[in-house]
Amino acid sequence: MSDLLPIFPLPNVVLFPNVFLPLHIFEPRYREMVADAVASDRMIGMALLRPGWEDDYNGRPPVYAIGCSGLISHYERLADGRYNIVLRGLERFRILEEDDSRPYRRARVEALDEPTLAPSDRDRVRTARSKLEALLAPTAEITGTDAKIPSAMNDAELVNALAQYLDLETLEKQALLEQPCLRTRAESLVELLEMKMLMARTPGLSHIAH
Repeated sequence: MSDLLPIFPLPNVVLFPNVFLPLHIFEPRYREMVADAVASDRMIGMALLRPGWEDDYNGRPPVYAIGCSGLISHYERLADGRYNIVLRGLERFRILEEDDSRPYRRARVEALDEPTLAPSDRDRVRTARSKLEALLAPTAEITGTDAKIPSAMNDAELVNALAQYLDLETLEKQALLEQPCLRTRAESLVELLEMKMLMARTPGLSHIAH
């Protein structure tokens, strides 16, 4: 990562490592951000806006400290200056301090490496993967999609892709991103899906939970 990472804050998007994210860039400050990124290392950091961002969206409302960097793998500049881009998630980071010298946000960040898992943790990840496959199979049957998760996807790719693409609340996705390792992220995702399915099967439980 560069010393100052451009930060693209959004209220409803969480990026995970090794997952692709298409974005449409239309605000002038973020058009400038993309142009600068394309001209340098193509790196952008995604960060989630904290609740209450509406009061100061055009300024620099607070964001969650942990985000994910992405590489612009594809970009298209439209005739009016807007961009369509595709980000490929790279690695999680923690924002240390922000720089306000540009119209768009930049920050000094530290990378959050995914720790190498011990054999016992790898076993627990495989167990979580099996549970995820079992949990998603009934949904796939209802929607008529293929219930089989591609075996070519490794455990990290699968867990991160599910965390990003499943229909979860944005703050639930942020909590998954903040998990310190693949094992805790996988197990948290299993617990989250199990709770959602329990609430869906039990009338009134969602009201009690809230």
